[in-house]
Amino acid sequence: MNEIFEELRTALYSVWHRRWLALAVTWGVCLLGWLVVAMIPNTYESRARIYVDTDDVLSDQLGIAGNGQEEITKVRQTLLSSVNLEKVITSTKLGEEITGRSEMDSAIARLAENVRVESEEDNLFSITAEVGVGGLSDPENAVLARNVVQKLLDIFREEHISGGRAEISSAIADLNEQLDERKLELESAEERRLAFEAQYPDLIGGPAALTTRVQNARTELRDIEADLAAAESALVSLNGQLANTPRTVAGGSGDVGPRGALLQAQSQLASLRSRGLTDEHPDVVSTRRQVDLLARQVAAEGTGQASGTPNPTYSSLLALRADRQASVESLQARRAAIQSMLASLAASQASEPAVAAEANRISRDYDVLRTNYERLLEDREKLRTRGDVIDETSQFKFDLVDPPVVPQSPAAPNRPLLLLGVLFAGIAAGAGVAYVLSQLRSSYATPQKLEKSMGLPVIGSISLTVSETAKELRRKRFKQFVGGCAGLFGVLVILLAIEIVSVGTIA
Repeated sequence: MNEIFEELRTALYSVWHRRWLALAVTWGVCLLGWLVVAMIPNTYESRARIYVDTDDVLSDQLGIAGNGQEEITKVRQTLLSSVNLEKVITSTKLGEEITGRSEMDSAIARLAENVRVESEEDNLFSITAEVGVGGLSDPENAVLARNVVQKLLDIFREEHISGGRAEISSAIADLNEQLDERKLELESAEERRLAFEAQYPDLIGGPAALTTRVQNARTELRDIEADLAAAESALVSLNGQLANTPRTVAGGSGDVGPRGALLQAQSQLASLRSRGLTDEHPDVVSTRRQVDLLARQVAAEGTGQASGTPNPTYSSLLALRADRQASVESLQARRAAIQSMLASLAASQASEPAVAAEANRISRDYDVLRTNYERLLEDREKLRTRGDVIDETSQFKFDLVDPPVVPQSPAAPNRPLLLLGVLFAGIAAGAGVAYVLSQLRSSYATPQKLEKSMGLPVIGSISLTVSETAKELRRKRFKQFVGGCAGLFGVLVILLAIEIVSVGTIA
């Protein structure tokens, strides 16, 4: 540790011994460095932040919402293309002195390095431009930075909206061409289908439709046969009831005795059966026994003309039987028609398999062409609606979170820091030059240095005796050195003050 301190003290002594040289080098380096710093043009930075709302309620409700994030990303990536940067240059002061294509290419390359488009979040990104043109004043550069960002914002809006419209128009034109082609194909297929159906009406719709018709006819035939069986059963039952129902009922002075009682019993039995009671019902059994007993009594008395009034139950049963017979005949006719149709369809299936295959192919081709045509029509209407939404509502909304403003202070260079850095660099250069020169000469600053260098012990050292006149001269020179150092720092303070005042003037 003592050796380190000794080396440090030796170095400081060497620099101090040549302090005037170090001060001169420091002044030279500082003046040159400060001149270079002063010649660096100020660079002004303007920045804008944009929020893009890709969740459009109207488009979602209409079912035409596209992938807005992809579209915004594409526009953002193409924003710094050469074409767009050339638009920025030609519309601002950057292009005032550009005359040739090579100069324009150079300006585009420089602007591309000084413009950044960065994503901060999914829907939030910023546009930053740095401008420091040497031929313009600081206020002009500050305004120019704002104008560059504003022009980029305008291009962003125009490219998204007009680009979306152009894409939609191109897509609609392509769909119209496809629709025209599909329309001709569909009309041709429809003509073939109509001609085939006119020649083979039983094969309309192809084998699949023919099979469906056969299945439906068979189902309908089963239903009709069930209904016919029920109607015939009801008709038989009704005929039985009609056979057991007397044509007349007792009603008059001649209908007395067993004959009148027989007529009343028969009427009662018919009434019970008309109510739906079977022959095994106790009331029916009892009434029938009574009818049999009275019939034997009447037979024992001898036959004769029965007198009475027409039985209304008998008349009702006659009308009901006529209605049931009509229903049975209608169902039988319908069954015969369906059986005839089934026979015709079966003959068509069995006799002409090649024709059935052709019907299937024609029907399938027509269905495919019609489905494609309808889908293209739907896509075209969606695109038209989307174009209307873009025209009316701009589909995606742009919110300018932070608009571009004229910067009040330069973003670069940091002159105060550079001025201080030059000062420290000058001091280091002066001290370094003085130290290097001290190492080139064969003098020793301390006895220990001499002892270490020669490898011999140093017996003693003689102090320098300075007269009063020499002391006075040293004090005078020290004041001059301090004045030189103070002047160096004073120049630095002046330069810093000039920088602060110039920034305040711009603001």
